[in-house]
Amino acid sequence: LPAGLAQWFPALEVLDVSGTGLAELGAELLCLPCLHTLLAKNNRLGGPGSLPKGLGQAPLARSLRVLNLSGNRFADVPAALLLLRGLRSLSLGGNRLHGIPPDIQELRSLEFLYLGGNFITSIPPELAKLPSLKYLVLCDNKIQSIPPQLAQLHSLRSLSLHNNLLTYLPREILNLVHLEELSLRGNPLVVRFVRDLTYNPPSLQELAGRTVKTRNVPYAPSDLPESLVRYLSLASNCPNPKCGGVYFDSCVRQIKFVDFCGKYRLPLMHYLCSPECSSPFSSASQSSTSQSESDSEDEASVAAHRMQKVLLG
Repeated sequence: LPAGLAQWFPALEVLDVSGTGLAELGAELLCLPCLHTLLAKNNRLGGPGSLPKGLGQAPLARSLRVLNLSGNRFADVPAALLLLRGLRSLSLGGNRLHGIPPDIQELRSLEFLYLGGNFITSIPPELAKLPSLKYLVLCDNKIQSIPPQLAQLHSLRSLSLHNNLLTYLPREILNLVHLEELSLRGNPLVVRFVRDLTYNPPSLQELAGRTVKTRNVPYAPSDLPESLVRYLSLASNCPNPKCGGVYFDSCVRQIKFVDFCGKYRLPLMHYLCSPECSSPFSSASQSSTSQSESDSEDEASVAAHRMQKVLLG
């Protein structure tokens, strides 16, 4: 950082030095008492001396609210960062992290934590001791399991776990009653579910029946065979109020897995009762009639009921 920065801009609040090739952040930072946002992504930070000594004791430790160090070379979360008790947003995505230190629990004001694109293999239970955490991004790592303690994150709104090595979810995750976004695509648990799906597309009779009902095609009992008239009387309205579709024999009982896997959303759309029928809630509602699913799949369906929106991107 340029010498005299604090002298020139003593009231500086936002500093963006991203993509400048920096290998260290100088001591000038410590003299910026008003700085609340520091963006230093896509640099060469991560070696010894990357962060200024005394960072945790400087006025900056109290003023800094947003810190983005994504796209650097950190192999560990620097201990000095865990002293920035006023942080609300911390981004360390795209580094070389292999773990999350238990002392992460000291960042009690943290609301947003981005650790995607690293080599993290496990989640410490201490992560659940962040009472203000609303957005947790752990995608594109090597995580194999979720500690049940994560259910203690009562403020959590969004949880991104896609592209990891998860084979199951703990039952406790259903206690995240405020969770609005959950991304699980690219995990073995989702891949296995989709691989094992038995596709039962609607019959031609059902497709014709849907067309008659959704387009209000007029007909009299004398116009059609008695069996077809009886079939049309079996039409059920989709439980999704935004859909307006109908179904007969089956309403895609296994469509619930689209809730967890954006990759397979479009192929499964062929089996929905109408193009508008794609909300996680309606999918879970339709699939809940199936009694032959395994316990783990039933939990997935219940989870979909508890979520208002599922992150598919």
